[in-house]
Amino acid sequence: MRKLVLCFLLVSVARVAAKPPNVVFILADDYGWNDVGYHGSEIRTPHLDRLSERGVRLENYYVQPLCTPSRNQLMTGRYQIRTGLQHQIIWPCQPYCVPLDEKLLPELLRDAGYDTHMVGKWHLGMFKKDCLPTRRGFNSFFGYLTGSEDYLDHHRCSFITPLNVSRCALDLRDGEDVANNYTGLYSTELFTQRATDIITRHTPEKPLFLYVALQAVHAPLQVPERYVAPYGFIKDDHRRKYAGMVSAMDEAVGNISQALQDSGLWNDTVLIFSTDNGGQTLEGGNNWPLRGRKWTLWEGGVRGVAFVSGPLIEQPGAVTRELIHISDWLPTIVGLAGGSTNGTKPLDGFNVWDAISRGKASPRVELLHNIDPLFVDTSPCPGGEVKGEFLEESLRSASSSRSVSVGSHAEFNISVHAAIRYKNWKLLTGYPGCPLWFAPPGGRPLEPSEPLKQVMLFDIEKDPQEREELSHRRPEMVSFLLRRLQQYQKQAEPVVFPDDDLRCDPKTTGAWGPWE
Repeated sequence: MRKLVLCFLLVSVARVAAKPPNVVFILADDYGWNDVGYHGSEIRTPHLDRLSERGVRLENYYVQPLCTPSRNQLMTGRYQIRTGLQHQIIWPCQPYCVPLDEKLLPELLRDAGYDTHMVGKWHLGMFKKDCLPTRRGFNSFFGYLTGSEDYLDHHRCSFITPLNVSRCALDLRDGEDVANNYTGLYSTELFTQRATDIITRHTPEKPLFLYVALQAVHAPLQVPERYVAPYGFIKDDHRRKYAGMVSAMDEAVGNISQALQDSGLWNDTVLIFSTDNGGQTLEGGNNWPLRGRKWTLWEGGVRGVAFVSGPLIEQPGAVTRELIHISDWLPTIVGLAGGSTNGTKPLDGFNVWDAISRGKASPRVELLHNIDPLFVDTSPCPGGEVKGEFLEESLRSASSSRSVSVGSHAEFNISVHAAIRYKNWKLLTGYPGCPLWFAPPGGRPLEPSEPLKQVMLFDIEKDPQEREELSHRRPEMVSFLLRRLQQYQKQAEPVVFPDDDLRCDPKTTGAWGPWE
């Protein structure tokens, strides 16, 4: 008996004394559900397949339908209705960033003793220096500040509304300094090299947090020919180039994981891979068999490719279908780090480590996809007659402030672009975005067989493709979820989507960056 007690004490002491794990978070950009090998894609992703097979694949995992909102929720652990980022993204000349009174994930990890580094795309605002990554918790930053750019010359072109001109300027920083000497270096490879350098130089005595926000596979469709060559069988030009970009990204993830092994850090590392939103079908991405695409609240816009890998996973080789959201990463990672979230505002995220690593039930039963009262979808949508018919009705409804009764609670305006998930149920209101099922290139998009409604209910567990609308069968669930939307709407901060500030003009400096 004494030996058992002693053994237990020794194990307990060892756990207490153990250094918190390194965390490497790799975020892909615009990566579609049908663009990873283990989902049956024609695109080859051997490194993602292998790492996910040895870890845990997250098959009921959700992100936001656009770049800035997803990154905002990753960094704050809070829904975008809390930060005014319900509508679109932060454009280069908008004087806004994630509010400075929000304590971000790298700040919490630095407080917990971590060495924090970021490589890649920021896109959380940069109009003043206090908004920059190096002022928000990262010890180092190498990457770009806006939402997209050229992969080789690292320039971003953007229209400045007050000046009525389009400006092209460099968007690449090393720390807070403009990085001028990287023209011609493909960003996927450039960012991978910087990430592996950070890993190689890292001192093992201190835990590492490395956030690699790859430019891949966001437009423009640019990639060295050697990555495209194996895909000659793909006839669609956009899809073929996109496939090459995916292969380059897959190689990058493989190189980062190999660097962790070569440096001796792998055994103490949790590696997380996630997309930021669904694939953009206009630029070669694909989410089949899910409905919709980037910018939409259909599953193709918000259900994300993701996995967690590394030796610290207690049940490797698993697939979890527990409900997990991108806002869950902050409390999960801070929990792994032994840190505290006491310095944050109230979180919407949950610590889901036990669901991932041990196969337990997720503490999350509900998630708010979004409530955006300003949403207008102007992107091309095949089958536009369906969209046109719906928008006409939507505008009529909005003009009359149409809403439905939800019992004793205030009414929710069902013309508003919104969606919420509760257990297996998903409710959408307003126009969710292009409502098609985009078949892989070569196939025809599938259009809805019936007109869209302003309130739609789906059983996502049984019907992840959102083909059978059930609001007429479950009015009590519709009523419940509309009440929940109204409660969230009452808590929401006003949308912040300011006009362009002409002081952003990079004509003088030659680079995008802070102007206040």
